[in-house]
Amino acid sequence: MATRVEVNCINRTDRHDPYERINAIGGGFPGHQWTHPHELAIRWIEDGTFEYYMEKGMYEFRLIVAISHYGHKYLKTSADGDQPDNLLSLPECP
Repeated sequence: MATRVEVNCINRTDRHDPYERINAIGGGFPGHQWTHPHELAIRWIEDGTFEYYMEKGMYEFRLIVAISHYGHKYLKTSADGDQPDNLLSLPECP
């Protein structure tokens, strides 16, 4: 059974392509922060290690693995369209 983990920040790359903008996802609270590299987070979702989610207002959205039109795997929320807009709206992880 996957461990549920809330994501509340991301680390961005310097790339402009929205499918390649996220370098890592993170969460926690002051003094207990964590970050998971993008590639590992994808692997852990696919193998059932973690179930990541984020909250936005009163809503909770699960993170899913999607494939860009170039064939690259990336993370987005279940509520996003093609681009990972909800994740990109999160603040930078410390």
